[in-house]
Amino acid sequence: MSTYKTYTVEEATAKLMRYCAYQERCHKEVTQKLTEMRMTPLAQEHIITKLISDNFLNETRFAKAFARGKFRIKKWGRLRILRELKLREVSSYNIKEALKEFTENEYLENFHQLADQKIQQVKHLPYLKQKQKLMDYLVYRGYEKPLIYEKLQELDYKK
Repeated sequence: MSTYKTYTVEEATAKLMRYCAYQERCHKEVTQKLTEMRMTPLAQEHIITKLISDNFLNETRFAKAFARGKFRIKKWGRLRILRELKLREVSSYNIKEALKEFTENEYLENFHQLADQKIQQVKHLPYLKQKQKLMDYLVYRGYEKPLIYEKLQELDYKK
């Protein structure tokens, strides 16, 4: 006898409606969830179509909410947001739309705030180590290299 629960299409649909209502989801997450529930490809297609038509699943809305959240809360840069959305198999169009969720001014403000915070944390280190730590941190956060180099030059002037 098998130890995993089986679901009817109706039960799975209801479960996925709750899953999507709780938090914005991308198509990949929903497909993974349905696969974990051992739903057949035909049932998965039917459920996903139902979720889209009832507006529980909307990739554009997901991409925008994801970008806004990661930018405002985690202070991620464009490159990291782009990479993470691609990992979730979000379309190029939706990624472009998501990256419009914050202005250039907000972006630069976040960048400088993050960089200045990191500079304060590493100022006790030798100068080259400071630069390396700052560079690594900002690259990890997903900011563009020209922006980072500009900030490193500022550090050179303050030296």
